[in-house]
Amino acid sequence: MSDTQTLIENRPPSVAGLFLDRVAATPDAEAYRYPVPPAAGEGPDDWKSLTWAQSAERVFAIAAGLIELGVQPEQRVALASATRVEWILGDLGIMCAGAATTTVYPQTNADESAFILADSASRVLIAEDATQLAKVQEKRADLPELTHVVVIDPAGVESGEGVLTLAELEQRGAAYLEKNPDLIKERVGAITKDQLATLIYTSGTTGRPKGVRLPHDNWSYMAKAIAATGLVGADDVQYLWLPLAHVFGKVLTSGQIEVGHVTAVDGRVDKIIENLPVVRPTYMAAVPRIFEKVYNGVAAKARAGGGAKYKIFQWASGVAREYAKATQDNFRRTGTASAPFALSAKHKVADALVFAKIREAFGGNLRACVSGSAALAPDIGFFFSGAGIHVLEGYGLTESSAASFVNPGEAYRTGTVGKPLPGTEVRIADDGEILLRGPGIMEGYHGLPEKTAEVLESDGWLHTGDIGELSPDGYLRITDRKKDLIKTSGGKYISPAEVEGQFKAVCPYVSNILVHGADRNFCTALIALDELSILGWAKDNGLDGKSYAEVVAAPGTVALVEGYVTELNAGLQRWQTIKKFRLLPRDLDVEHGEITPSLKLKRPVVEREYKHLIDEMYVGAREA
Repeated sequence: MSDTQTLIENRPPSVAGLFLDRVAATPDAEAYRYPVPPAAGEGPDDWKSLTWAQSAERVFAIAAGLIELGVQPEQRVALASATRVEWILGDLGIMCAGAATTTVYPQTNADESAFILADSASRVLIAEDATQLAKVQEKRADLPELTHVVVIDPAGVESGEGVLTLAELEQRGAAYLEKNPDLIKERVGAITKDQLATLIYTSGTTGRPKGVRLPHDNWSYMAKAIAATGLVGADDVQYLWLPLAHVFGKVLTSGQIEVGHVTAVDGRVDKIIENLPVVRPTYMAAVPRIFEKVYNGVAAKARAGGGAKYKIFQWASGVAREYAKATQDNFRRTGTASAPFALSAKHKVADALVFAKIREAFGGNLRACVSGSAALAPDIGFFFSGAGIHVLEGYGLTESSAASFVNPGEAYRTGTVGKPLPGTEVRIADDGEILLRGPGIMEGYHGLPEKTAEVLESDGWLHTGDIGELSPDGYLRITDRKKDLIKTSGGKYISPAEVEGQFKAVCPYVSNILVHGADRNFCTALIALDELSILGWAKDNGLDGKSYAEVVAAPGTVALVEGYVTELNAGLQRWQTIKKFRLLPRDLDVEHGEITPSLKLKRPVVEREYKHLIDEMYVGAREA
């Protein structure tokens, strides 16, 4: 048996157990960094740290506090908060109490929050602030099993019947621990691998979300498998901003506990650019939308700098992509990431002019990024690769505990999601669907045995709903969601995600795009532009002072985007080309239910909301 197999197969039953082991092994090492905004409200944040021992003191107090409130093993405690260090401490406290975490996105409205809390039978809610508390109070009559709400940020919150602050919970827990010093060790020691650890509700594109039941063994396996990849080490600094209510963010906390590196935690997306030079991470995980925004921002800044600067950027972008493809191809053949002399010389010049500044904007220490949750346009991946920001694409589902595939370090291949994690099996069904089996697969959907049977076979194979191809040496390429493939009236199959990804690499002003064409004889697109980028362009093109809606309605803007659509079409098959498009009057967002909190497009919602624009594009068109 290999060392990797031994590591994974001899895993403990829970991450709670791994946490106790980590605290015992490196009590004084730094575990978490977190920002404290200045009291005056102005100026930079003050970053504080917690060692593993300090973290454990708070985690154990939270766990004991929950037990003192009457929480029993496997009973649910919900967490409704943005990504912050208290989310992680709360989650670990719930697990160390032997209970299970129900995750709730802070953006979730009162109606859906109440559904999740009721469906999960959550007994306690740890809410971030008065806003999250208000949602529950509005629906309290519908939640008879919810006995307490614990509020992290007490501003504007009055403690009272069934409401207490996190600080009060920790004080009660610490006092309870004094009387029961072995309480946490006993609770953690009693956890079995099949015991429920987490209930994550899939955001879904239609209907009510489904609760995915993830037992303790899923996270223990993930922790060991991530460590076994060798992608992260004890000296790494992770910048964690992803939503922890999403499985992609959550899995990163398990890997960190096993490896023992530092994690800087701050979920404020508007602070990412400001935080990177302060945190100076060696690695971070992100969704494709972040890389798209950075790429579009750099391109827009270059364009704003004048024709000469933009030409340099365009030339450097071409060099980056060419260099990335050459080095990756060479590594595949020879094991060395080298490029021909002439290309290397051009790359050196482009690095001095453009790429070094991009790396510095990421903090200067970034070894690699992991991208997941949705497909990254290969051209954007190759650009960052050539610029020295190595984006390792990965793949997984909520139903598979997030991390089923990841690209293997230096041997990564842009456009693929890499190889399966140690211990995970994969096969491609006759219709191209990706099937997964292994210790990361869910127990099933909460209270929905029929829905579970639809995706989980009796022998453990999970139907992912994604279409993909495996290379001879085991790299997986995702081609589309099975249900999202478009079949035109002419009988041609089209992957909308592939066309959308290519457009994002071509047009520096796009924020979101939806390609439509099912049962039609040509494809159309709904396009939402990035407000910051397009208003910057508008300022220099006679539209200064106009609102976003006015700018996107202007003939000049339509002509600008039309040029990029023409450029896109030049690289597509005839049946894939976008014949018509419409610019949306505003960007798509979570608040309107058009994208999920993990930034995935909800196609049915968008197509329903903008049906009039889609129909308009086909008026008078001959349908085959």
